Amino acid sequence: MVDLLAPTANDLVVEIGPGAGALTAELARTSARIHAIEIDAGLIPPLRQRFPGIEIEEGDARTWNYGALHAPPGGRVLIAGNLPYSVSKPILMALVNARRAISEMALMLQREVAERIAASPGGKTYGSLSVLTQLYCDVGLALRVPALAFKPAPRVESAVLHLRVLPRPRIDLTDEARFHSVVRAAFLLRRKMLSNALAAGLGLGVDEAREALAAAGIDPARRAETLTIQEFGMVSSQVS
Repeated sequence: MVDLLAPTANDLVVEIGPGAGALTAELARTSARIHAIEIDAGLIPPLRQRFPGIEIEEGDARTWNYGALHAPPGGRVLIAGNLPYSVSKPILMALVNARRAISEMALMLQREVAERIAASPGGKTYGSLSVLTQLYCDVGLALRVPALAFKPAPRVESAVLHLRVLPRPRIDLTDEARFHSVVRAAFLLRRKMLSNALAAGLGLGVDEAREALAAAGIDPARRAETLTIQEFGMVSSQVS
């Protein structure tokens, strides 16, 4: 994970959930400035004793203000962490929402969640999480981590995602909020035809949804999982 980010002396690395300090120890070997966020107050004193040169703060990674981060002169803001699997999605969305302050991320998640985030159109794992992350980031599934790599071993496998924040969204959008609403509505009833899913999710009449899809050049009978980000953009431009 550290090699993926390749921190330098000019970079600020924010570690989410240092826990017992396994990743922290590797980050500490770099010349970057490290700031760690830990929700368990009981873990903070031993971490501070072990890593006196690292800023360690008690905080909730779901609500921490990543948007207030500032890159050092000539450097980057990097995020690293083994995300708690039960709250990995809200943490990821908080990071994506703060993307203007972040350059790259290396995040360990439950393997199934990581695969959904990195999924391409056409498969069952492709969904709103894929679209709304890839709209703003290049996403790569960098490492698969077996359960036996952990002590104690969890019941699930893990994977590391490498995310590079794009300088601007992958497509031009006049209304990002509407794009988000369209994507979430489309996947809310993913087994339904797209026209029916959008009608239900956006409170439209079915005929209205079909007309919007036709205007975007999209077959109303398609399923959400077959649409690319660009096609979702065309649909959102036709939905009022």
